[in-house]
Amino acid sequence: MRPDHDEAPVLDALTRYHEADELGFSPPGHKQARGADPRARAVLGDAVYFGDVLADGGLDDRLLRGRVLERAEELMADAVHAEHTFFSTCGSSLSVKAAMLTVTCPGHSLLVGRDAHKSVVAGLVLSGVRPAWVEPEWDAERHLAHPPSAAAYDKAFTEHPDADGALVTSPTPYGSAADLRAIAEVCHRHGKPLIVDEAWGAHLPFHDALPSWAMDAGADVCVTSIHKMGSGLEQGSVFHLQGDLLDPAELAARADLLGTTSPNVLLYAGIDAWRRQMVQHGRELMDRALGLAMRTRAAIEGIDGFHVNDEADFCGLGRAAEFDPLPVVMDIETLDTTGYRAADWLREHHHIDMHLFDHRRVSAQLTHADDDRTTARLLTALRDLADHADELRDAPRVDVPAPVGLRMEQVRLPRDAYFADHTDVPLDKAEGRVAGEMITPYPPGIPAVLPGELLTEPVLRYLATGVRAGMNLPDAADKRLSTIRVVAEDRPDR
Repeated sequence: MRPDHDEAPVLDALTRYHEADELGFSPPGHKQARGADPRARAVLGDAVYFGDVLADGGLDDRLLRGRVLERAEELMADAVHAEHTFFSTCGSSLSVKAAMLTVTCPGHSLLVGRDAHKSVVAGLVLSGVRPAWVEPEWDAERHLAHPPSAAAYDKAFTEHPDADGALVTSPTPYGSAADLRAIAEVCHRHGKPLIVDEAWGAHLPFHDALPSWAMDAGADVCVTSIHKMGSGLEQGSVFHLQGDLLDPAELAARADLLGTTSPNVLLYAGIDAWRRQMVQHGRELMDRALGLAMRTRAAIEGIDGFHVNDEADFCGLGRAAEFDPLPVVMDIETLDTTGYRAADWLREHHHIDMHLFDHRRVSAQLTHADDDRTTARLLTALRDLADHADELRDAPRVDVPAPVGLRMEQVRLPRDAYFADHTDVPLDKAEGRVAGEMITPYPPGIPAVLPGELLTEPVLRYLATGVRAGMNLPDAADKRLSTIRVVAEDRPDR
């Protein structure tokens, strides 16, 4: 029997819950908004509380005999051409860790692109897995990393034949995507599974003008955030599985090990509704979003001082394989300011929040939710920014090293360095010490420093000048970077 995508099992179960006038003597303690602070209800609305019920013994019975979540996951798997799908209410940060711990285990190694998100590094710290880093494709002119090539993964498997599998991030937050078909072929030729961190790719299965979807490209596991490019709520994530290299029961067990025992049904509902929306209307919605992106890109390109990075900038030999136009990445180097200062100015003067920003770029993330009204407001703000560029030109500069200068030697396992005894040393005394912490410019959330790396002067200078320019380092022990947390040993283990 073909799946019925008119169904939304989670939303339908919530409707039945309210129609039956279920009365819970169980969590959550607000009891369908009755106990919630009226001031909170005035801001959040009662719908938030009405949708907040137990997953078992609320949305479904205590033994889950209604198969509400199971049926919602089966429908999602069918929608995106996977064999198995699992919902997560802890974001893709949990989902990617579950995938990693299914592919590998403590003491083993995993090939990982060095442009991975900090959640991947957190997975290495928690698990004790040994990373074999795969170098991204570095654009030295634009100071930007694109996903590693298939050849880089092939070389890494030759150098690390004991690696249990590989992980690649695609697309990146900047919209550049890997050649997933070629990377999957490399992995499978070596008999190893491929994990794709596709957190920014929830929309990819629903239009053939977008970069390749991991399941269609032959990946074994992929993780995606429904809240980033989809219609889900924050923290709503799914991970998909296909093929016979991994056991779906093991993947479910790893997710259970890491996840909450109190999942938020609101997040399940958002995921379930997104699947139905996209199966029924996805191509039309993405057609409209892609047309809007094309018009918006052309209009921004006409603003003095702005260059919108496009496929010609990001794709080609030594760069990315594919390109997603919905992240509208704007290079503002000729405005002689930084993305940090431009983003702050746009929020202060136009109440517009940008998707990401760095030393020379800002990015506006477009989705199917945008329209000519929202992009008109964006264009007005960007033109105003260009007109006020003189006010922004005293921004401190960021000293970004050449690609080779950004890479540091991994002299201890991330787990060992993270859980070692630490000491804080002044920034100017940190060169040559082993990092005991992760230091991540955010956004986009790709660590510049990993626990266990041997600190070098170019990276320390990059971070110090970045902080002075407005870079956010949310995970550093000292967010102003007067000190660095290092392993409390005189010499690194080599």
